[in-house]
Amino acid sequence: MIFVMINDSYNPKHKTKSMIKRNIQTILLLFTTILMLSLGSCDPGKEYEKEENAKIQAYLSSNPTLNFELKTSGLFYLEVQTGSGPLPVTSDTAYIMYTGKFLDGTVFATNIGTIDTIIRPVESGWLIPGLSEGITYLREGGKSVLLVPSKLAYGPNGYYVYDSSYGYYPVIPGYTPLLFDVELVRIKAGPGK
Repeated sequence: MIFVMINDSYNPKHKTKSMIKRNIQTILLLFTTILMLSLGSCDPGKEYEKEENAKIQAYLSSNPTLNFELKTSGLFYLEVQTGSGPLPVTSDTAYIMYTGKFLDGTVFATNIGTIDTIIRPVESGWLIPGLSEGITYLREGGKSVLLVPSKLAYGPNGYYVYDSSYGYYPVIPGYTPLLFDVELVRIKAGPGK
């Protein structure tokens, strides 16, 4: 009698199933890698930033008589009337009159025509960064126009208001540059002065 040993580990069906499983895993890994790379390189924020910059440049080009000074932060500052008082410093309280507009001139907020000045401590976080910075360049009694890019305003998210009938809705969309006409009416010295 001759005994033949059969190698159970060699099974063509087993090998085929194993190869198919390995090939599927490789294909899935390759697909996942390609998907992750394509999503990682697709940043819609960059496109919105380009559109915003184009809007700002178009505004500046269509208003060549407005000689804005570009500050290092990205704020565009134009002094309309030089004030005769002191410059505000951090912790001073600024009393301001303002009008906030979109680049097309549509007003979204103002206190002009009222007796209510906005009263805020300078550079304390109560105002959007661009407006807060712009106030520090004004002397008491001065007026300026500020062109504020969204990174110094409401950023990529915008500004939303809640209404019980409608829910939240955007007042200022994300990536929206803003214009502010600002008058520094008065300064109250901060603590320790």
